[in-house]
Amino acid sequence: MRIITLSCCFLLLLAGCARIPEPTGYQYTTQPKMQAAYHWVVLASDVANRINNQLVLSDYPRTPVYVRPTCGDEDTPCTAQENSTFSEAFRDLLITELVRFGVPVRKTPDEESITVHYKVQLVHHNAARLQTVRPGVMTAIATGIMVLRNAPWELQTIAGAGLLDFMNTAAVRSSSHEVIITTSMITKEQYLFRASDLYYINDADAGQYRDVAINEAAEIPLIGPEGTSEQNSAKRPGTMMPEKAVPETVIPTTIEPQPLIDEKVVIPEL
Repeated sequence: MRIITLSCCFLLLLAGCARIPEPTGYQYTTQPKMQAAYHWVVLASDVANRINNQLVLSDYPRTPVYVRPTCGDEDTPCTAQENSTFSEAFRDLLITELVRFGVPVRKTPDEESITVHYKVQLVHHNAARLQTVRPGVMTAIATGIMVLRNAPWELQTIAGAGLLDFMNTAAVRSSSHEVIITTSMITKEQYLFRASDLYYINDADAGQYRDVAINEAAEIPLIGPEGTSEQNSAKRPGTMMPEKAVPETVIPTTIEPQPLIDEKVVIPEL
């Protein structure tokens, strides 16, 4: 009996040591989703406003700036093949908004200007993620149904329309892609300003945030110099081509003419 008790205690202790931390979710938060070029304008205007405020607070109100996209760190500018549709558009929009706020913008960098760096990073999640509604929504809906059960139909109609409006504004399709836009200003080897903005994007729009070289590589047809892709695939080992239909041999049918029979009129003898 004592051995059994000690064995049970040992198993319980072993099970307690083998437990892993239980996964917990974060508190309910929201994150905007960019789905139109107008959303790019909103982001550029917000970034330009923050840059302008930081220049004023840092006593650089009339110091010119130069906008440059970077790939990797701030010392690595993006090449033409590393650029993307969003990166090119965001540079133009950011310059437009900086000029609108009255910030001097230089076309080329010089010793007097402060360089504004921005970097675009595309993130893809492979795992399927769960999207939930705001806490308390289901409770509020159930409470409203119970309260309005015996209410006049006019009040029920108004409440139903309000529920549809809420569902229309809150219904956003989840996505597996996110984008991180990091903007920074560096002067005298120090960060004068730095901000990172995170957004969801549609999965079908991920190519707008991907490098041009990657998009072009994805569109290269697999056709060799000697023929079509089907002909080239036939030359690779282990590749079977569909058999060509062999035309059937048609044997002509010849009808030989029959010999003519001379017809004689036979008159019977009387």
